[in-house]
Parts: sequence; structure tokens; C-alpha cells
Amino acid sequence: MHKNFIAGAWVEGGTTGLNLNPSDTNDVIGEYARADAAQAEQAISAAFEAQKRWAQCTAEQRSDALDRIGTEILSRRDELGALLSREEGKTLPEGVAEVVRAGRVFKFFAGEALRLGGEKLPSIRAGVDVEVTREPEGVVGIITPWNFPIAIPAWKIAPALAFGNAVVFKPADLVPGSAWALSEIIARAGQLPEGTFNLVMGPGSKVGQTLATSRHVRAITFTGSVQTGRAVGMTCMERGAKVQLEMGGKNPLIILNDADLEQAVSVAINGCFFSTGQRCTGSSRLIVEDGIHDAFVRAMAQRMASLKVDHALKAGTDIGPVVSQDQLDQDRHYIVLGTQEGGHLVAGGELLKRDTPGYYLSPALITETQNAMCINREEVFGPVASVIRVKDYEEAVETANDTDFGLSSGICTTSLKHATDFKRRSTAGMVMVNVPTAGVDYHAPFGGRKGSSHGSREQGTYAREFYTSVKTAYTLA
Repeated sequence: MHKNFIAGAWVEGGTTGLNLNPSDTNDVIGEYARADAAQAEQAISAAFEAQKRWAQCTAEQRSDALDRIGTEILSRRDELGALLSREEGKTLPEGVAEVVRAGRVFKFFAGEALRLGGEKLPSIRAGVDVEVTREPEGVVGIITPWNFPIAIPAWKIAPALAFGNAVVFKPADLVPGSAWALSEIIARAGQLPEGTFNLVMGPGSKVGQTLATSRHVRAITFTGSVQTGRAVGMTCMERGAKVQLEMGGKNPLIILNDADLEQAVSVAINGCFFSTGQRCTGSSRLIVEDGIHDAFVRAMAQRMASLKVDHALKAGTDIGPVVSQDQLDQDRHYIVLGTQEGGHLVAGGELLKRDTPGYYLSPALITETQNAMCINREEVFGPVASVIRVKDYEEAVETANDTDFGLSSGICTTSLKHATDFKRRSTAGMVMVNVPTAGVDYHAPFGGRKGSSHGSREQGTYAREFYTSVKTAYTLA
């Protein structure tokens, strides 16, 4: 039994749930506790009491704690990567890479804990000193999704702790294994004061709602669906709590006539289908200029046919299974809908049988779509990409920006003029030139615009904007 961690102790939940392997649904990874609202309240109370002690620790103490956590994560990369791939379904190399990223994030914020500075300003009044400092927000509620079960928790938990906050962490119900393993490392290797870090696994309707409504939780950082994110945001804003939301995207990748065809296909294959397409930064809309369209579609179909879809832990697997039956049903729904709307399924979209029972789907490519179709307006979150044919660069940019989302965008071109212009005109928070729309650095700001994100950016030095509060002090000298 994998228990919740509250006030420095491992405790059983009100109920339990099984963690199943999407590559082999006969494989039970483990049994995990599921907290109720009362346990969530206990965790919040413990964090509220512990936060003052943690904030009074020196920056060096906080830095050392995060560094120890990062060191252990990195030393166990193969073990943790295998667990991650086993429960979430991304390939083993991707799982190990995600674990390494998590370790590096803790190492980065170990440094940031020592670099949190302030300002001393000249006053407009004689004899008065002005100081601007940053202080921890207090208790931070962290709600994370299933698609990056160790990296996203890491890039939320690490800055929260680095800047003196206490944490109540609620991971996704679907993938508790990586979250529990990370929490066990934090609880032990971090040597934190009791109650500073708390893990409450359980349903969002109980645990997440309790976090969002508690007066002791001063900030909520959430990554997940648009519908849930908006509900969390409204609840937090009604009581004046700080909120940070990452809610997905419908990311365009433009392919211009002058693009290097082989490079463009590689960029699109990575952005559309790696990690089984289950990335909020994935390339779901391929906007292709007319002159290269047919050659690009042929090359994509050829490359897709060579991709190996199989068990996530099997050597040579390019794409693992979809994470769950519900997600598989959603992917298939949008494939059917895309063809009903007038698109042509030119490759993939088939259920596959492998040596073990799992949620296997061949990556799908749908051509001849229009930007107004549901397949191009709504987030699929699977290995499904649609192609939109455009007559020129101007139409490509207009189409790329015509979306309610604004997380990531990309362009494949050999034109410096068009690359420079697109970086300026794209309405996404992140812009990629000749690299996949999915894939970001841990020391750079992450986040989008429009319906994709709300609040300050995640990661890098920009993380301090969310996890700290600015105080201005005036002193008569």
C-alpha cells in the first residue's frame, strides 16, 4: 500500500485505487491511497503550521534540501524512468529523460533559493529609505496532470520550496506511482520540517476542491483541462487567492514551400506523435503551404508507416500506448469526427494488437481539413494530427493565430525573413523555428496566452513571480 504523506507521517486514505500499466492492462503497478476532503484539510493545516518554520530557514538550508532531492532523483533515473513509462505509457527513453529533467529542475531551484534578491530605491522624500523584497506566499496547492507525472510536479514543487512556501501536492489519479516516488524522495532526502511537504492522492472533486476553497491555501498552481482549470481559477479568484493555470493548446506548425522537407517531417513527427501525442505543446495543426503540401503529406505517411507502436518498455518502441481507455475513446472520436467533417484519413488511426493487452493506436494523419472544423478547434490530446492547406505565408500566419489557444507555435522555413516575422506575429506564448513545438528548456519561462494559460510563467527565474509576494518597506533614516 502506497500511503499519503501528511504532517511528516505516511497515512492510509479513506479508499484505495489500483495503478494499471497501459502497455499491459494485466500488470498492476500498485495500490495507492486516495484521500478524502478531511485528509486534505489535515494536510493543509499541517502545511499552514509548518510554513513559518520553513520560511525562517536560511536560503542555504533550503538550497541544500533541494540539491539533495535533485541528486537522488538523478541517481535513480533508470529505475524511476521505468516506473514512469510503465504507468504513463511513454517510451522508456522518454521516461528516463523526464526523470532527468525533474532532477535538473530541483538542482536549478537549489541555486535560485540563493539568488532571491531585492531592491533598494531612492525615495522622493528626503531621509526615507525604500526597500523592495520578496516573501513566500504561504501554503501552495499543487495540482498536476497525468502526461508528465514527475517533470510537472518537479517544476511546481521545487520553486515553491525554494522560496519558503509549504506544499500540498495533489497528483493526477491516473498516474500516482511517479508522484508517490517523488514525494518519498522529497520527504526523506529533503529533511524538511514536518508538514512542509504533503502528498494527498485522490479525486479532484474532493482533494482539489478542498485546496481551491481553503482560506489557508494562498496560491494554487494547476495544469490540466480547460474546464477544470477555469473552475479552479474562478474559485480561487472569488476568495482572492493567487492562481496559475496551464490548460492546453491547439498548436500550429507551419510548413512553408522553402522548408527543408526532411527536416520539416522530422519536426512534425516529433511534435505530433512522440509521447503518444499526449503533450499540451504538441503540434496538432499542420499548416502547409500549397507548393510543398503533397510532397510533405507523402513523406509524412511514409515516415509514419515506419514508426513502431508497442509496449513502452520494449527496446525499439517509437510510440507507446495511449494512457487509458477513456483517452483512447476520445482519440478515436476525433478521428471519426474529422472524417465526418470532410477530412481524409490518409494514415493510421487504427487499433493495434500487441503481445500484451493495451491501449495501442497507430498515429493518425487527417488531410484536407479546414481551420473551422472541430478537429482543428478542440484539443484531442493524442497521436492525431490534421493538415490544413494554405496558399501562402500570410494565410498560414492568419490560420495559425485563429485559435482560442496560444501555448506553442512553430514554423519550418529556410527564410530568415519569414522566421523573424513569425516570431513577432505569432500569438502563442512560445514560438519554435525549425524545432518541434513540444520540447522546452527547464531554465526558460514556460506558458501561453489566450485560453492556454492564466497567471505568471512557470520555470526559470520567472517562477519567482508566482511563488513570492512583493513587499515594499519605507523607513525614516
